[in-house]
Amino acid sequence: MYLEIPKKFSPIVNQARQVAQEVFRPISRKYDRAEHAYPKELDMFASIMDGMNDGAPDGGAGAGKLARSGGNGAPGNRNGTNMKTVLGLTELCWGDVGLALSIPRQGLGNSAIAAVANEEQLARLGDTWAAMAITEPGAGSDSAAIRTTAREDGDHYVINGEKIYVTAGERANAVVVWASLDRNKGKAAIKSFVVEKGTPGMTLERLEKKLGIRASDTAAIRFENCRVPKENLLGDPEISVNKGFAGAMQTFDNTRPVVAGMAIGVARAALERTRQIIAESGIDLDYHTQTWTQPAVSRELQLLEAELEAARLLTLKAAWMADNGLPNSKEASMAKAKAGRVGNTITLRCVELCGSLGYGETELIEKWARDSKILDIFEGTQQIQLLIIARRLLGKSSAELK
Repeated sequence: MYLEIPKKFSPIVNQARQVAQEVFRPISRKYDRAEHAYPKELDMFASIMDGMNDGAPDGGAGAGKLARSGGNGAPGNRNGTNMKTVLGLTELCWGDVGLALSIPRQGLGNSAIAAVANEEQLARLGDTWAAMAITEPGAGSDSAAIRTTAREDGDHYVINGEKIYVTAGERANAVVVWASLDRNKGKAAIKSFVVEKGTPGMTLERLEKKLGIRASDTAAIRFENCRVPKENLLGDPEISVNKGFAGAMQTFDNTRPVVAGMAIGVARAALERTRQIIAESGIDLDYHTQTWTQPAVSRELQLLEAELEAARLLTLKAAWMADNGLPNSKEASMAKAKAGRVGNTITLRCVELCGSLGYGETELIEKWARDSKILDIFEGTQQIQLLIIARRLLGKSSAELK
């Protein structure tokens, strides 16, 4: 693995930074205050992104492109869609996390479609804006404990259950629902289904009011005898005890490095602005003297920067492994755990270091602190990531180490 960012990705990184600077930052506070209002400014950006992906020789970038490489770990060094998406979303979240989560056709459901859909489904559903519906009132961090069911009935599956915390659940054109074909067979029977908006039996129950990412809608959805065509089941319909729901979980191996990148972006934004504010107050922030001879605030910032760099390198490694067809479940969880925790720690510490400026609404620092918390929670909480890492290191199954 090389530590330098590939030069071929410089254009997309620069473009994402410009969007963050010129589009996201100016409207960030507006949509933080106007919770649940749809950011119409994103429509044009989404269209531009679609056009870039359509003409991209390397598969493009974004949630809908997060398919793993077909490589088998053979010698070589590939930097593809996963790395590009991590780098791009890191820059966009330097601008605003909630707005980045609200980009049309970039929902987490799109990453599930990209990960496990067959060729026919990719062609049919590739341009659909899809949300992801996993979490339930009684099944949060343990995805294998979901109670929503999908019963086969002729040419359809009939879905019953309730999902909560569905990001973009109201705005998206479809929802990827995780449901069990047979609850007696455990996680092996869990499959994902694409349920299109307006399907009878799917009801939007409410939109949540949240601490952060207020520009992004978060929905609770109920399914009551909701009939979905059989061809909308993603991946293999057979229940395989040996494979479990590995195909569905592969989605997380692709998206957790992306969420880690989002945490790195918002944390870097807070650190950069904090350094500017402190420098403007007359404190010399240099790297040329030993930390014990520097002001406490300078020493603190350097420690935070070191933590952020460690998280960034873990994230790049996890994305690189996915691009090279290497198993990265442990590394994806390491990146997510480290970046999620560090991102929240950094933004909160920046609020403290900036005093009244950090706490007030004249700066975006307090907003970044609020936004950062979700990045340590969704796509698997901090505690779940540490549990996954422990299982991988010790060679234990989920039944052996709970």
